Amino acid sequence: MKILVINGPNLNMLGVREPDIYGREDYSALCAVAERACAARGAECEVWQSNHEGDIVDKIQSAYGTADGIVINPAAYTHTSVAILDALKAVALPAVEIHISDVNAREPFRQLSYAGMACIKTFAGFGLDGYRLAVDYLIDYIKESEEK
Repeated sequence: MKILVINGPNLNMLGVREPDIYGREDYSALCAVAERACAARGAECEVWQSNHEGDIVDKIQSAYGTADGIVINPAAYTHTSVAILDALKAVALPAVEIHISDVNAREPFRQLSYAGMACIKTFAGFGLDGYRLAVDYLIDYIKESEEK
């Protein structure tokens, strides 16, 4: 089983960018959490990040036929990108949305998630541990779907 973990803009700046909101751990720590979560469940993991919307759309499309599911933190594109929503719908892979901060407790504009409309579940406000929760949920979902 292969899980693709996609991270959007500014996540490469973890530990530097607003550490009181996003924490003090850096992007390599995020990657390690996702990779360990997949390894613990016997899944292959690819962690990827871009600051560019079109690149994220291309990466989602590349998952078609090569990945079993997607964990996605669209970051700021969560609230603006119909293109990412459409790409997730197009590949029709199970996807779980993740946010490090609790977006529902922040500014009103952060409470709208276009990407989330194509996801089976959202984890928000669990810090980097949200990636572990998302991977576990997604793998369980995929395995249950295969058994049907």
